[in-house]
Amino acid sequence: MIDLYTWTTPNGYKVSILLEELGLPYTVHKINIGEGDQFDPDYLKISPNNKMPAIVDPDGPGGLPYSLFESGAIMMYLAEKHGKFWPQGHPERYDTIKWLMWQMGGFGPMLGQAHHFRKYAPEQIEYAINRYTNEAGRLYNVLDKRLGESEYLGGPTYSIADMATFPWSRSIERQGYSLDEFANVKRWFEAIDARPAVQRGLKVPEVQDTPADLSDKAREMMFGSAQYEKR
Repeated sequence: MIDLYTWTTPNGYKVSILLEELGLPYTVHKINIGEGDQFDPDYLKISPNNKMPAIVDPDGPGGLPYSLFESGAIMMYLAEKHGKFWPQGHPERYDTIKWLMWQMGGFGPMLGQAHHFRKYAPEQIEYAINRYTNEAGRLYNVLDKRLGESEYLGGPTYSIADMATFPWSRSIERQGYSLDEFANVKRWFEAIDARPAVQRGLKVPEVQDTPADLSDKAREMMFGSAQYEKR
């Protein structure tokens, strides 16, 4: 049974959605990033970059336990191992990879910066808000154009590229936009959101309602000096 180390973030949801889509049994380990669980020495042995999600597959290469961090790498590993949601033929295989890399390198990080400067930064910096809000809009236009050409990001079939991108698009209003502004994205979003496995994955891990505003401790753990300590 796979051990999943995760929290209620878009990157965490990517992997829980894939595990649900694959129908794999897994055990959830909550990594509460607001409490600093990501800095626990035992967790750092699995995820040395102190980020989540991460997994441990007890039946890894050679039948030995194998740990992975970085959500994109986890998704590629699981999809390849189980032969689903990652087309093997060309060009669909590399179309899926390039859109997965697009999400990992841009759509996630830039939207994360939009979240930070629009909501969490201790001071409102107009330049930063405008920069990342505008970049979010540019990326949504790229996504909308692609989905006007193809039913899914990697081609005609649903894949890990879609699972990686979808959780970030759930917060589009926080990024300064609306799905109504991007007709192709809205069509794609609604199709994925209706999948039962996706809805199950979005409930992992189960937590009590969290406050709308971060506590001082959570801000320190997520954005403060704790991030930069040598461990």
